[in-house]
Amino acid sequence: MDDPGPAPGSQTRPAEPDPARPATKNAEGKFIGRRKVKPKLLAVITDECTGCAGSPVCQIYCPVDDCMLLVPAADAFPYMRIWVDPLKCVGCKKCVSRGPADVFLDGCPWDAIRMIPTPKWETEHGTLPY
Repeated sequence: MDDPGPAPGSQTRPAEPDPARPATKNAEGKFIGRRKVKPKLLAVITDECTGCAGSPVCQIYCPVDDCMLLVPAADAFPYMRIWVDPLKCVGCKKCVSRGPADVFLDGCPWDAIRMIPTPKWETEHGTLPY
């Protein structure tokens, strides 16, 4: 006889997490940990960054947890700036405000984020470990 499934109106428990497959997202739905492949582009913050007065928009749009961090900016006191972790950035472009043909997108309201090719970043800063 076929299993009829749960009775109407009853609640079923979600499947228990499999310890062999660690979670890749946090409670907010952001990806956690280091990415698995090297992206074609990396986000780079320019001097125009003001840290959005302590509430950076780019952090909201970034799908990766702790990729964009607010750090003190000695040359722009009292403002802070965003620092992008190059080992976590996936190159998704959700943090930028300019799209193809300068179409305005959600993202940095100060246009202070540029996407550069990863090889160019590595030439200037050193090869990223993978």
